[in-house]
Amino acid sequence: MSGIDECLHEAMTLPGARGAALVEWISGLSLGQVGDAPGGDPETAAAETAEFARMAVEHSAFEPAESLGLPQGATTGPAAPAARSGPAAPSGPAGTAKGLPVEDVIVVTRTGYHLLRFVEAPFDGGVFLHLWLDREHANLALAMMRVRDLAERLVLA
Repeated sequence: MSGIDECLHEAMTLPGARGAALVEWISGLSLGQVGDAPGGDPETAAAETAEFARMAVEHSAFEPAESLGLPQGATTGPAAPAARSGPAAPSGPAGTAKGLPVEDVIVVTRTGYHLLRFVEAPFDGGVFLHLWLDREHANLALAMMRVRDLAERLVLA
């Protein structure tokens, strides 16, 4: 069990880590940040990654409702009754919020990897860990496993 600062500092021990943040994905506010921020501005980076994370969660193209056992045509985004409390719902596999259809979002750029891991939160809304890695020095598979572990141990009160 670890707090936000401890979690973020541990994320920075990964090979190639450039920056890490814990972001509330509904509002786009950063709850903590260490290292560099993509684009140089931590607040802007948090808001922009939160917008991207919301899109991944809200769109059924990434996890059709039928594969979740919901009726055809049902939505899985925040407007859906079951997903409205998703981030605060009990933890599902690997520490993710049970009501969310997406566990991780990975963006690969020419110079880096951006790994977003959704985390269970005890309040309305939800959070994700954003780890920014240098592509030349990072091991994406290792980073995914470690971030999953960090998300499971993270304590938000």
